[in-house]
Amino acid sequence: MLAAHSIRHDTFLGNNWTTYEEEAESVSKMPMKLILASGSPRRAEILRNAGLSFEIQPAYVDESLVSGERAEDYVLRLAKTKAQIVATTAVKNSDRAFIVGADTTVVCNGRIFGKPENPAEAREMLQALSGKTHEVCTGVAIIRTPDGLQASGVETTRVAFLSLSQDQIGAYIATGEPFDKAGGYGIQGVGGKFIPRIEGCYINVMGLPLSRPWQMLRALGWREQSADAASK
Repeated sequence: MLAAHSIRHDTFLGNNWTTYEEEAESVSKMPMKLILASGSPRRAEILRNAGLSFEIQPAYVDESLVSGERAEDYVLRLAKTKAQIVATTAVKNSDRAFIVGADTTVVCNGRIFGKPENPAEAREMLQALSGKTHEVCTGVAIIRTPDGLQASGVETTRVAFLSLSQDQIGAYIATGEPFDKAGGYGIQGVGGKFIPRIEGCYINVMGLPLSRPWQMLRALGWREQSADAASK
């Protein structure tokens, strides 16, 4: 059974992880994997562009909302569940690893939007976002195996959306871009032209606020190994 020791549960910026430096220094001398518990191509791209070496082990979970659940609690619960699933497998395989789980959702006027499953849902989401400012919340959870030490947090970015006509919404849906993205749009693609400004982390809107997990990983004892170095 995987032991769970929580290092910090924090939903705000400005983390101070210095109290864990001594243990982190000890762990950093041990060879350990970095595992992304997600099948998201955008999260993998973010880590890859940062020059990190990692494995991908997707964790599939029930993403249904619990009645009355806040967006921050929702994404953090799913991120923790994803990380736990992969961590359990890592322990069974005697892997020493850091497992990163993440989940992203869009919130507008208190309504939580996941990924649209069809054009009608995509249109409904885009109509709801049109001309308004919404929030993108990403929960991040990291588990170190085999000891189960954990860190978790939520990053929130405010996103302003232009007012869109029905024709503009229809043309965007026709690109196919909305269907695998929370809220039905991609800031890094065609959908970026609808976003005049944001407040907060840009890549959080893509699905992974890179600085947040990087800080958590270092607090848990991980030290960077570039993809190039790992391949030598």
